Amino acid sequence: MLTAMFLAALILITVHSQETEETITYTQCTDGYEWDPIRQRCKDIDECEIVPDACKGGMKCVNHYGGYLCLPRTAQIIVNEREEAAAESTSGRNNVIRRTPADPHRAPPNPTHQIQCAAGYEQSEHNVCQDIDECATGTHNCRADQVCVNLRGSFSCQCPPGYQKRGEQCVDIDECTLPPYCHHRCVNTPGSYYCQCNAGFQLASNNHTCVDINECDANNPCAQQCYNILGSFICQCNPGFELSSDRINCEDTDECRTSSYICQYQCVNEPGKFSCVCPEGYQVVGRTCQDINECETTNECREDEICWNYHGGFRCYPRNPCQEPYVLTSENRCVCPVSNAICRELPYSVVYKYMSIRSDRTVPSDIFQIQATTIYPNTINTFRIRSGNENGEFYLRQTSAVSAMLVLVKSLSGPREHIVDLEMLTVNSLNYRTSSVLRLTIIVGPYVF
Repeated sequence: MLTAMFLAALILITVHSQETEETITYTQCTDGYEWDPIRQRCKDIDECEIVPDACKGGMKCVNHYGGYLCLPRTAQIIVNEREEAAAESTSGRNNVIRRTPADPHRAPPNPTHQIQCAAGYEQSEHNVCQDIDECATGTHNCRADQVCVNLRGSFSCQCPPGYQKRGEQCVDIDECTLPPYCHHRCVNTPGSYYCQCNAGFQLASNNHTCVDINECDANNPCAQQCYNILGSFICQCNPGFELSSDRINCEDTDECRTSSYICQYQCVNEPGKFSCVCPEGYQVVGRTCQDINECETTNECREDEICWNYHGGFRCYPRNPCQEPYVLTSENRCVCPVSNAICRELPYSVVYKYMSIRSDRTVPSDIFQIQATTIYPNTINTFRIRSGNENGEFYLRQTSAVSAMLVLVKSLSGPREHIVDLEMLTVNSLNYRTSSVLRLTIIVGPYVF
């Protein structure tokens, strides 16, 4: 059980005035107490409230009458309220005033003498000992790097926040060497510190934690597509574009430059894409060129002409190709009449055929087959190139007794037209001899497609 350990020191003072004689008794409060003008007695000072860091080392401060204790935090304290009141009463200020009956309500005159106050206190205009604020009056002896803290009857020299005493000096506390205050980086400053974040992060509202910056939402730096990642971002480009060296902007991809086979004929680069074009006489199908059959779309031939389509264009040929003395007997077939003496030295018939091949066709290549339409018994058929092979581009290979194959042995470049006469000679055992000619018009297109 705790009891009051300090008793008030009694000072008796006798004051004489001109009008009347009075005796006034003053009681000064002991250390640990202060005068309560309302309750008219001394009351305990709570040092745990007014003394900064009263207890060290994790101890807890327990106020008691006239002082305080530093106890372990697990200690249990029992306070007797009766003894507390008794202690305050014991340390109280007792004023004994005797007045003359002539004027019992008149206040005593101000004393003209000086009362004796403890160190750190001074007499007030009401003859009461009051604390001297050494910090305000400048009568302290704290160093320039220290902070003066006023106490009851004294003062304390403390270091400002962020500093600690080392001997008589206040030195900066390097908070960055203490348990981690900052999420990423700590920067020590005189008396304080601040936190910094790595690139791609920013300080949260608590100024300690670092949170990711969504660059794509805050200020999209990418020219086209932006994807946020932890601490950074990546840019991507739309199809047809590629990232430039700065990894932010997008440059058009020249697809035509990347491959010479992307289009069959010609590639045209466009922003973000490309397109294929074909020459006149062809139409684009995907990335290839397809021949346009002008004979079906825009036939410009006359009535007495037939339209023949070839790769990249068309030609108009006469419906009746026969020349004197030949006469037309059926479509594209001309016969020289036996009754005409001139016909004895000429092939009996001439058949007109047309075909189209692509330019620069791979050789050797079979391109056309000739075959007898009428087969006579006991006859022998032979085949030859009658004309049109002056440069040796063709070879006629007999494949059976009644047929032969025209072979292209030299590559032909177009546009070009070749007329080749293929002749079939027929003989029998009675020395009968006749011949037929197939006039083949070969149109070589201007392109390889």
